[in-house]
Amino acid sequence: MSLVSKLKGQMTLPVIGAPMFIVGVPALVIEQCINGVIGSFPALNARSAEVLDSWLAQIQSALDAHRKAQPGARIAPYAVNQIIHHSNDRLDRDLDACVRHRVPMIITSLRAPDDVVKKVHEYGGVVFHDVISIRHAQKALEAGVDGLILVCAGAGGHAGALSPFALLREVRRFFSGPIALSGSITDGAGILAAEAMGADFAYMGTRFIATQEANAVDEYKQMIVAGQAADVVYTPFFTGVHGNYLKPSISRAGLDPDNLGPADKTSMNFGSDRPTKAWKDIWGVGQGIGNIDDVPPVRELIARLRAEYSAARSRLLVS
Repeated sequence: MSLVSKLKGQMTLPVIGAPMFIVGVPALVIEQCINGVIGSFPALNARSAEVLDSWLAQIQSALDAHRKAQPGARIAPYAVNQIIHHSNDRLDRDLDACVRHRVPMIITSLRAPDDVVKKVHEYGGVVFHDVISIRHAQKALEAGVDGLILVCAGAGGHAGALSPFALLREVRRFFSGPIALSGSITDGAGILAAEAMGADFAYMGTRFIATQEANAVDEYKQMIVAGQAADVVYTPFFTGVHGNYLKPSISRAGLDPDNLGPADKTSMNFGSDRPTKAWKDIWGVGQGIGNIDDVPPVRELIARLRAEYSAARSRLLVS
């Protein structure tokens, strides 16, 4: 059985919930998984390696209990995002925790995860890697990753500038394995479109920020509901890496979103002399926010996505 078939056999919808700084916590991940989509969170969201260990135990316990209570239910695996960057001094300890708990999927970001792949494969886990270009995709595959996540134009947070039509079709010329596609996907029609283009999964982040279980302040969620694509700015200013952020959150922090200074490429965080921080004060979003109108529980959102996905498939069959 292929990895794609194995994963989809545990899912009710071909969706991976993207790991989001601060926003992703066990409550969100558990609800995503028990409703049939892969839930994920960045390891660094746990305030320490010890807290991460506790979170992993909590998630696994909740999913095991749900499987026992509903033996026939499709319960998706969960994933942990590891940042492969010199500024992440917790990487080794966090990865050790993931190995101990045999986390089913590791999502790696920024640099080719050579050592991570080996450790995860030893216990039977899989590694998917974020890429924004052909060069990054090729380097990740050389490192032995199992799947690619194509972070295209319009995706929330750190994102690339390439059209999904361009990047996905070019990657498919040399890679036939699992691909998740990211970039402004907010509804069931978008999920189906990702599959039609050749992806195996839709990678959705921003739509899950505007849910009740997401660890985001109400102002952040309501700013998404009120926002449109024009309210998103693409800049490297905040972390040294290009990303998409809510313009109103930049203005709220006392900065001019149309006149930001040079990026600090030496760190993934604000310098100590700056009063605001990316993710905490400056909020990442994708360009699809104009299609988000409410803040439902995750359970209701995934049920809606399934209905939209089914309706989109029916429209194609009729046409």
